[in-house]
Amino acid sequence: MTYEGRLRAQLPSATRLLMLKADGSISIHADDRAYKPLNWMNPPCTIAMGDDEWVVTNAKGERLTITIESVHADVAHTLGAEPGLAKDGVEAELQGLLAAHPAEMEMGLTLIGREWETGIGPVDLLCRDAEGATVAVEVKRRGEIDGVEQLSRYLGFLERDRRLAPVRGLFVAERIAPQARTYAASLGIGCVTVDYERLAGLTSHELRLF
Repeated sequence: MTYEGRLRAQLPSATRLLMLKADGSISIHADDRAYKPLNWMNPPCTIAMGDDEWVVTNAKGERLTITIESVHADVAHTLGAEPGLAKDGVEAELQGLLAAHPAEMEMGLTLIGREWETGIGPVDLLCRDAEGATVAVEVKRRGEIDGVEQLSRYLGFLERDRRLAPVRGLFVAERIAPQARTYAASLGIGCVTVDYERLAGLTSHELRLF
């Protein structure tokens, strides 16, 4: 495999898993590294498939050339609509509290909708900021790198909707790992920490008569 783009990288010949998804992405996996691929192309990209070579190109002109020496298995499955990750009680309630009080995340923020469908899953909250720009919000209890990656994928799809573009991202959690903050900053995604107990108390105060 050879990658040509911002830099040049090569992988020597070995047994690997090639994963093509309906969203137009392709990723190359080894038998370690957990969920992280050795290399990948985010959608949209074009794949030219030959008998012994695949050439993948994206809109930026980056190119991934994959040489296929032998095929051990070739399997295709249609996964269907993605229902989204089921949240635990606290995370789901935190999302609801932030939907009711979007200004707690950023002054001037107003809610457009919850569980807004992107085509690859729903983003937790879709909002509009004080300047009228669209803001996609992903809510977690504990903010890690995988949550930032999830939001980044949603942003890529939301940007294609001319009614919403441009769209920026906001990653919101009770605690955000330093590595996640660094990664989010590199993608232009903002990070906000919130206090669940204070938000829950704010709601309970509003419902009290005395």
